This record gives sequence, structure tokens and C-alpha cells, in this order.
Amino acid sequence: MKLQAIQGLRAVAAGLVVIHHGQFEAAALARRAGLAFTPSPWLPWSAGVDVFFVISGFIIVHASAPLYGRTGGRARFLAHRVARLVPLYWLVTGLYLALALAVPSLLNGGESLAPGYVAASLLFWPALRPDGIPQPLYGLGWTLNCEMFFYAVFALGLGWGRGRAVAWLGAALVGLVAVGLTVPDLPTPLAFWSSPIILEFALGAGLALARAHGLRLSAPSRLALAGLGFACLAGAGEPDALWRPLAYGGPALLLVAAAALGRERERELGHSTASQGGMVAAVVALGDASYALYLIHPFVLRGTREALDRLGLAGSVGPWGALGLMLVLSVAAALVVARFVEAPLTRAVRRRLDPGVPPKTA
Repeated sequence: MKLQAIQGLRAVAAGLVVIHHGQFEAAALARRAGLAFTPSPWLPWSAGVDVFFVISGFIIVHASAPLYGRTGGRARFLAHRVARLVPLYWLVTGLYLALALAVPSLLNGGESLAPGYVAASLLFWPALRPDGIPQPLYGLGWTLNCEMFFYAVFALGLGWGRGRAVAWLGAALVGLVAVGLTVPDLPTPLAFWSSPIILEFALGAGLALARAHGLRLSAPSRLALAGLGFACLAGAGEPDALWRPLAYGGPALLLVAAAALGRERERELGHSTASQGGMVAAVVALGDASYALYLIHPFVLRGTREALDRLGLAGSVGPWGALGLMLVLSVAAALVVARFVEAPLTRAVRRRLDPGVPPKTA
């Protein structure tokens, strides 16, 4: 069963990331036009990634219910995750590579086009750019390197049942982070995977385990958790890597708990009127498109910035108007890509990797 509030939170998380990157593009546009622009300090917009990680930890444990302890469960789980993440990511990475070769001035610089580095990027293997930063060719892919590692670790425990799988995941991730904090000069992949942010998957996984054991909250309690989560994010500042799982992951956990721990009959209230049902459907649709939104929005942001600049519209639109236009166009493009590109690709790859009739996973 799809949890509508979780889908809504996915849309929120993607929106935070788009606003985060959009403000960089709006600032660049303002500089070119000689306009003043100060990014909004209301929230740490980059924390959308942390919300995504906690959601991912939750939904993977929740949606894998038909696979625990089953013969072939690990293979089916990994097949579904590959089908979900790989096709669109390879497509946008290929597009980015084509742009890097054709119009390098449009990119940020620092990318390497060496075959080994490009291969590592496509295979979700952490590798260093020429400037020493552990990012793949398409920079947003660093989060997918984390996701794929999380899937691999979780899959190892999938045959042991839900509780043991979550315990294994938590122990493995905590142990790895401890190694990263105490052992110097680790190889690049281990240094990357031992970043404390990886613990946020375990936060979501633990929440899913609590839900599976019957934890539910009333609507007022969930609203209070959501308000507290946003308030904590607003006051979190910019923590270093060590404290990020607490400063951003903690509030993200509150938001995911608010979305995930509702009682089933409360979720039906969203269909009480036609207008409410339409709003719910729109939010769910955007949540379904959140992966496409995350992956394609840099193209839309940069394209919109360049179009406004070259058409001489930067001054009349203004940086905040440009940011609003970027956000609207990014959402529209994501909805189109999710329906006509991502969904068909995912179905085709899933049928190829798992030709049986699979239990649906998020």
C-alpha cells in the first residue's frame, strides 16, 4: 500500500533540493544583471537530501515485507532497485557527458572525462574528481552512490527477517562510520561510505520497524512532530559532516515519522471532498515524480538561467522571479519525464531482470 503522506514528503524533499540549487543559479543571474540577491535563510535547503535518505531507509524496510526470509528475495530486491534507479540515472549522466563534450562552458568545471572515472560514475563506485572531491561525473549522483551502498548492505540481511535485517543494517553502518572516524587514509570508496550521513538510512529503517510493530500516532501528534521537525531544521545552521545526522537527520526523522505513523482511517479523510482528493492526487503525483525531479532539475535550472540571460530578461524578471520560474519549469519537466521516460524504462528493465510477477516496491 502506497503511503500518501510519504509521497508528499518526497515531493517536499525534492523541492528543498531544487530551491537550494535554484538559488545558486538565481545568484549567478543576478550578478550578470548587476542585481542584488540574498539567498533565503529560512531553511537549510540542502537538508532535502537528508529527508530523502531517511525516507529511503523507511520505505525500503516497509516495502520489502513480501521478501523477508524468502528464497530469491535478495535477487528480486536488488533487481527492483536497479530497475528503479539505474535507467534514468544513466540517461541523465549520458546527457551530461554529451554536454560536457559539446558545450563545456555551460558546466561547472572540475569534471573528469577519463574513461575509468566515467565508468566508476555509471557503476556507483565512489571515485575522486581531479580536484579531490569524491563525486561522480554527474554531481548529484553522490547521493545515489550512498543509496546503492545502502541497498547492498540491506540485501545481505534480507533473508533473516525484518527485525534482524534492520539490526544488521544498523550495526553495519554504525561500525563502518566508527572505522571512518578512527582509521586514517582509508581507500576512497571506504572513506566515502563511512561518512556519518549514511546513518540516516538506519534512522528510517528503525522507524519502519517501529511501524511494523504497530506504532501509530494521532493526527495532532503527527502535526506536532512535523512542526517540530521544520522548526529544528530552521535552527540547525550548517553542521559539519560529523553532526549532520543529528542536525539534519534528526529533524528529517521527525518529518518522516509524522508522515508514516498515521492510522489508516485517517488517511481516508483525504478523499472526503473532490477538492481534497484532487490535492492529494497532485501531491502523490509529484511525489511519484520526485526521482525525476531530483535528477533533471539541474538541466532545467541552468537552461532557464541561460535563456533569461541571453534574451535580456534577467532585469525584468528579477532573481526571485527567475527562481520561481525555474521551480515551475522543473516540476513540469519532472512530471513529463516521470510519466513518459522514467516509468516505461523502469517497467522494461524490471521485466528483463525479474520476469516473474513481483511484489511492487517503491
